[in-house]
Amino acid sequence: MDPTESTENGMENSTASSEEYLYICDQDSVASSVDSTEEEMFLNGLDPVLDRPSFDIYTPEEDCDSEVNIRQRKRSRLSSTSSTGGDSVSTERWCSSNETDVELLQPDFTPVQVPGPKFLPHKCSSPLQFFQLLFPKIMMQSIVGHTNVYGTKCKDVGERWHYISLKDLKSYIGLVIYTGLLKCSSLTEYWRESPYFSPSFPAQVMSYEAFVTIANTLHFSNTKEDKQNYSKKGTAAYESLGKILPLYQRIRETCKTYFHPFQNITIDERIAAPQPRTGPNAMQNKSTDRGYKLFALTDCTCGYTWDFFIYEGKSCASQSEGLSYDTVMALLDENLLGSGYKLFLDKFYTSPTLFRALLGKNIYACGPVMPSRKGFPEILVNRLSKNAPRDTMRWIRDDNLLFVEYKDSQEVQMCSTFHKAYEGDTVQRKVKGDVHRTLVEVPIPAVVLDYYRNVGTVKPSNFITGQFRVLHKPKKWYQCVFYHLLDIAVENAFILHELVTERKKQKALTRKTFLETLVLELTEMDAENRSESAPVSLALPLAPISSSLSTPVSAPSTPPESSLPEGSHRPKHLVPDSTVGRRRCKLCPLKTPVMCVTCDVPLCFQPKRDCFNQWHENKVFNS
Repeated sequence: MDPTESTENGMENSTASSEEYLYICDQDSVASSVDSTEEEMFLNGLDPVLDRPSFDIYTPEEDCDSEVNIRQRKRSRLSSTSSTGGDSVSTERWCSSNETDVELLQPDFTPVQVPGPKFLPHKCSSPLQFFQLLFPKIMMQSIVGHTNVYGTKCKDVGERWHYISLKDLKSYIGLVIYTGLLKCSSLTEYWRESPYFSPSFPAQVMSYEAFVTIANTLHFSNTKEDKQNYSKKGTAAYESLGKILPLYQRIRETCKTYFHPFQNITIDERIAAPQPRTGPNAMQNKSTDRGYKLFALTDCTCGYTWDFFIYEGKSCASQSEGLSYDTVMALLDENLLGSGYKLFLDKFYTSPTLFRALLGKNIYACGPVMPSRKGFPEILVNRLSKNAPRDTMRWIRDDNLLFVEYKDSQEVQMCSTFHKAYEGDTVQRKVKGDVHRTLVEVPIPAVVLDYYRNVGTVKPSNFITGQFRVLHKPKKWYQCVFYHLLDIAVENAFILHELVTERKKQKALTRKTFLETLVLELTEMDAENRSESAPVSLALPLAPISSSLSTPVSAPSTPPESSLPEGSHRPKHLVPDSTVGRRRCKLCPLKTPVMCVTCDVPLCFQPKRDCFNQWHENKVFNS
């Protein structure tokens, strides 16, 4: 199927299912344009600007040691020696491992701040406290408000929307993480009524209907602003990430606030899709169920995600330097990071143009490079042949750039600005003998060894919410992004916990124990009252709607209930006739004829909408 037709069909189905509230339930694609040659190259791991359309140093079918290539090499050698008077010139031929490279000065590492955790509260010790550093309570309150407004306008939530509270949202997040710890074949299996073959925990937290209702109506932006933004679609003023932008910006900010990277860093690609893909070709398959790419700057030492951004389509790619160049420059801010960093990149980003620009910022880099990339040496003299034996290497230096070709199980091309060609490094490899396999020390270039030591241990998202996404398959693109942002927050919280406990010379929790404890704290089902807890139903909103996740929710100016005599808070009708004179409730967006005598605020006081008691309970909790 044509990608364009697939996108159009998806838009038509979305429009048909949400005619009354197009600006609320639309399923716009952030990066849905894949009909151009440039976009096709990007989806295949190529940069349209930096990659040459053809590369004719030699083809796979042609042996580099053929008679034609030998004559070419001889002519190249003659031209090189004649132009330099017979002296050896490494820039005109590939060198072997026994030839000496120049000595390089090691980078002077001067970060802006001390690497590691920073600005952490002294009493921050529990998993929930670490999680709320990156996913703060005020952000959850705003999500609750936006979800309640969105829920009242949706037509597929039943006859009447039941307002959710902060406790409901925390319990929902806890159950989403729980589905990743205990895997079932379907979502309904977690609420299956069987004394032997079903988990009992989810039913103690909330009902299945309440859980699914929250999952289908999660919303993260102001619906009025969504409507205004939707009217600008097709213009330069349209914000494609509008429905996730407040949460997206806040998570990026908190990730950089509480941690500073160590010297070795890397940039990797991730996918936010309904069904996570962990295979090696996950990033290159364009039919990824409307998945969205994220580019993340990660610390190689501990795996902490320090910064990231969502790819919004080909319009954000530079026409002069390329998307790979712009991606690295967007994530590397030397004013925030410092200088002397060692950046490890994969072959999509590596280019001589980028590496020279990074040296101007005093940032060093290395990574595998594609021979088709502009700036890669096209010299054939003494180049690594196609049928060269394993563990053979060639290198060539171009000023500050070192290019290395190494024959492992496959041929690898590397580029670096801070490595020496060969420093005597070896690795153990099993070699087949007459009877048994034996371990043999074989040489390996320093750039290859250093790259795999740093990048090989860094994994993208661990897909903490992956099991839930497989079972639920969110229909809205911004909900898919939300679960990936939740993954980043949970994983970063665990890394902060590890680093802080190590600094205090204490034993850290295992990752599984950390997640289990976080689930119990989010659902308020600790070990003491777990067996006594009753199921949690959908309750009333805990906080008023906030127009932005970064805007604090104002607290009441009245003194806390604990400082007043018991029973002094009494409900009172605003006017004798309850059908007139209504005022908007302090908690929910509906109007009420009742107010609190002491607090002087209007509050709903009905069996199904008891904002009165909820308001005063919150005041005691916050005080």
